[in-house]
Amino acid sequence: MGSTGMLLGMMLSVVLGAATQRITGLGFALVSAPLLVLVSDPITGVLLSNLLALITNLVVLTETWRQVDLRRVVTLAIPATCCVPVGTLVARHLPQPVLLMGIGALVLGALAALRLLARTGLFSGIAGTIAAGALSGFMNATAGVGGPAAALYAIASRWPHRSFVSSMQFYFVVINAVSVSVKGLPHVGTTVFATAFAALGCGVALGHFAARRVSPEHARIAVLVLATAGALGTILKGLVLALI
Repeated sequence: MGSTGMLLGMMLSVVLGAATQRITGLGFALVSAPLLVLVSDPITGVLLSNLLALITNLVVLTETWRQVDLRRVVTLAIPATCCVPVGTLVARHLPQPVLLMGIGALVLGALAALRLLARTGLFSGIAGTIAAGALSGFMNATAGVGGPAAALYAIASRWPHRSFVSSMQFYFVVINAVSVSVKGLPHVGTTVFATAFAALGCGVALGHFAARRVSPEHARIAVLVLATAGALGTILKGLVLALI
């Protein structure tokens, strides 16, 4: 894809992701990461997602920090941070077509898990907490989407929604900061950075405007549709590259 097409695709993915985050408190990475990977490459797309998600989480956290459950955040964050380097190592050593297909498959698997495993209590108890944190950190480093594993833990542990949404901002500030520290900043030009930050601001503003007009149920459906489309497109891109 040309540079103009990449910039336009990146702007769209960041605007949609930021608006979703502002409306629902979650969803930036789930929406933007597959689309960012689709319009660039696996390493750059995930890195941009980590960096932009970190900024988005900080913005939302300024409004919600009073509801943060620090004990739960720490319990999840310890195994997650331990698995970020593992995910980074895997991402760096896989061929690009395999990594693209793997990222798409991880996103689709995470979406399916949210639908099929939400009521199983799979991530309950201390072992489940450690497993959820470890999986979240690994997926955040490889695919940019650590939210579904944390959401499954929240459902299994009956974490109150308001506290969960607030705590996730702090949790992902930690995880994304570790991811960016381990992997470094994405190797993109000033124009790409400026465009990404402008799109982020537009997305937050759009989400603020839409928050009172879009129901949470419609927002969740939009997240699922956009994330699924991005994941399928990423898998297709990996298949095409594998056949070239």
